[in-house]
Amino acid sequence: MQYFFFHLMSWPYLPEDFAQRYDSAWVWCPNELYDPVKGSELYQAYIDTLALAEDLGFDGVCVNEHHQNAYGLMPSPNLIAAALTQRTSRVKIAVIGNALPMYHPPIRVAEEFAMLDVMSKGRLIAGMVVGGGPEYFSYQIDPTRAREKFREALDLILKSWTTPGPFEWHSKNYYLRYVNPWPTPLQKPHPPIWIPGVGSVETIEMVAQRRFAYMGIPYFHIKSFHRVFGLFREACHKAGYEPHPHQMGWGVPVYVAENDEKARREFEPHFRYFINNCMKGLTLTPPGYTSPKSALAIIKNRGAFLSPEKTWSDIEEGVYAIVGSPATVRDKLNHYRKEIGVGTILTGCQAGSLPHDLARKSMTMFAQEVLPYVRD
Repeated sequence: MQYFFFHLMSWPYLPEDFAQRYDSAWVWCPNELYDPVKGSELYQAYIDTLALAEDLGFDGVCVNEHHQNAYGLMPSPNLIAAALTQRTSRVKIAVIGNALPMYHPPIRVAEEFAMLDVMSKGRLIAGMVVGGGPEYFSYQIDPTRAREKFREALDLILKSWTTPGPFEWHSKNYYLRYVNPWPTPLQKPHPPIWIPGVGSVETIEMVAQRRFAYMGIPYFHIKSFHRVFGLFREACHKAGYEPHPHQMGWGVPVYVAENDEKARREFEPHFRYFINNCMKGLTLTPPGYTSPKSALAIIKNRGAFLSPEKTWSDIEEGVYAIVGSPATVRDKLNHYRKEIGVGTILTGCQAGSLPHDLARKSMTMFAQEVLPYVRD
């Protein structure tokens, strides 16, 4: 088992009446709500917390990409990853991921990921994503070509890492007369590839066929992860192999305190802030972004998504978060990770407006009183 510390870097200073005054934390959420002075302090504190994960014994840290929103303040996760290459020396650094259709030309991703791999001495995990629906509003990109462009960009990046340059690339969406990236990755043939997803059939099948790792994005009922990883294993079997547990990752917020009551009391208000405010507008999806096959699966699964209407009992029963004493968190992690068959867990230990001191206290208790008992 491997455990990563996943950080969204949410904006924790939205007004108390945000949910009543604004209909989204994405795309058209007014940026006058952002304070760059507080933002400067926040980036430093968030990077300090990510670096602490190495000292505590986590196997890796995760950063990710989102644009024009209060949900996650990393329009360029590669910049945060670059800082982490200099603040850490052991942990894997997972960028999950770069939204390939947003990059033109996508060879830029190959170059920056290669830089990160060299700067970290071979610790990069290269995450590639199509990008969430709101990103296509933000960047005015044709959503009907998103998956086509993603596949072409991914093929280009992989070839640039594994084929000596220069060579010419010509596909439907990209033409490059010279593909010859400097630097190239330290890890050979290339860094591990992680593909996050929310259950798209096309994504699951593609990841299985290419023998990459599939990372299940949080905020879904545990039954959804049963279904998704079941589909992934079936797709791997059809491709002729048995998937390694590390090819399947489960993202779930985790919070540890001295007892269950205290854990809920410390965590729930800040998780509610995240659900009610930061996640508002997260599911914005432009027409054509999702195939009919996947859209039908999403519609059937809509009730499984974490929403403001969920009670704390709903959150516990659906395992939208694992919160409690060290014993409670140990028991739940051991039960559910084995039940869904994953070998990687992405622990979201700082959610919403959770103060830095509470996040670090929880991380420390997790590392000392949980982690040694959930490895087998």
